[in-house]
Amino acid sequence: MPIYEFRCKSCGERFEKLCPLGETGENISCPACGAPKPDKLISFFATRGVEGGQGAACATCKTTTSCAT
Repeated sequence: MPIYEFRCKSCGERFEKLCPLGETGENISCPACGAPKPDKLISFFATRGVEGGQGAACATCKTTTSCAT
């Protein structure tokens, strides 16, 4: 099951929840205020390296090694 990010429409709380694929937020409530149906946010994910052993270049420093940015 993937982890989805949500934001409460009432209080603005951002939270993550382990949900079945395709979860829309209809059956979820905010852990801070209890409001139903939070907005599902678009999340980004990271991968470790690419085929051939070369890592993807950092958009900020243009290196293929680990960076702190």
